[in-house]
Amino acid sequence: MGGLMLLAPMASSQQLPDMLVQQAESLGEGWRGFSDLAFLAKALGMLLLAAILATAIAFHPNHRRLVKGRDDIANPSVFVTYAVIGALVGIIVGKYGLLAGFVFFGIGGLIRFRTIMRSARLTGQLIYVTLIGLSCGLDLPHVAVLATAFGFVLLSIFDTRIVYRIDVRGLPVEQFVAAATAYRDELERNGCEILNEKKRPRSKRATYIFRPPHSLARDQLEQLLEEAIDSPLRGSVDWEIN
Repeated sequence: MGGLMLLAPMASSQQLPDMLVQQAESLGEGWRGFSDLAFLAKALGMLLLAAILATAIAFHPNHRRLVKGRDDIANPSVFVTYAVIGALVGIIVGKYGLLAGFVFFGIGGLIRFRTIMRSARLTGQLIYVTLIGLSCGLDLPHVAVLATAFGFVLLSIFDTRIVYRIDVRGLPVEQFVAAATAYRDELERNGCEILNEKKRPRSKRATYIFRPPHSLARDQLEQLLEEAIDSPLRGSVDWEIN
């Protein structure tokens, strides 16, 4: 009995390559595929649906408040691209089977390692829109639409209060306490909730982790700090969004 149980996995592993070979022999129709107008129209509809649904996530209104540089501006197009990739994988797997899926997922793995997002939150959103696109490609539009609506609401909840971290460098040694206090007072004056504060007089640095009010965007707060802090007390501010 035990011998039969050991032979069963070996037989299954031998059947898997045979199945892949059989699929490889029948994979694709070549130029004749262009004659399948119904499939081409359906595939185009899936790709368009994936792009539209990913756009709803990528261009969520709260994302505007998180823009930090040129890479952040380009992030929405990356989201849409990944959703279309997911849809394409789903289309190919649904039409041509697992072998094509293995190939596409391998290529997708290489793309994933090449893509570097600024935070774990953006990486999670990127994976999410990829799954939305995959649902479109697998002919599950109801799941894709539901996931998009759910993700949109989830973003509205999670991104209501953003956490910022600023690292103020180059503060004057002689007036370090006054300079650090000036930055803290200005943050609190504008409705920011200070979560953590670290002062390093020897390094001439002060670090603040805080939540700004929902109505205060990062560029507005940056301008306020620049204008409100006296020049002798001013340092170089490095921003980080969590």
